[in-house]
Amino acid sequence: MQPEDIIIHIQWDGPHTFEQVVSKFNDPTTHKGIYAIYGGHPVYGNDTLLYIGLTIEHFAARLGSGHGWHHWNQNAGRLSVDIGRFIGLEGADENWNQRIAWAERLLIHAHQPALNSQKDLRSLEPELRYVHVLNWARHRSLLPEVSGARWTKRFDEDVPWSSFYKEVSLGQSTKTETVT
Repeated sequence: MQPEDIIIHIQWDGPHTFEQVVSKFNDPTTHKGIYAIYGGHPVYGNDTLLYIGLTIEHFAARLGSGHGWHHWNQNAGRLSVDIGRFIGLEGADENWNQRIAWAERLLIHAHQPALNSQKDLRSLEPELRYVHVLNWARHRSLLPEVSGARWTKRFDEDVPWSSFYKEVSLGQSTKTETVT
């Protein structure tokens, strides 16, 4: 039996300052979800996606301390936060905590934010194979869709990759070409 695809819709809003998040987004019933922090990075430049995280309480509680971002970021005055909340029926069911963890893990893996340390799919990989995250509204540098079908090993054994390529001999070296 084929598992059903799980579609997670996230509506993004921002940019906000840390102070705005603390003062406006403190309702535990509606102000929880995924957040993305943007700011300066010494290698990647200004307005870089630095970190993706989640909160199951509310954004103000999670970001109130600022994660210490203001203390060490060379561009602390320009740090901003985008918040993403589930839209649609998926956010209202008993699986909310699991779905938010899946969404966070796929977004981190696909976008590789500069300051997230856990970027691989780890033990969640088998569960993520049928998860799709659709980013709506102001998702900035996030891809419109991130799919477990693409980022997991779901198709590693099912797709005959060799049928897409053929080897062409060029004397001592071999060249691989895409078959069209």
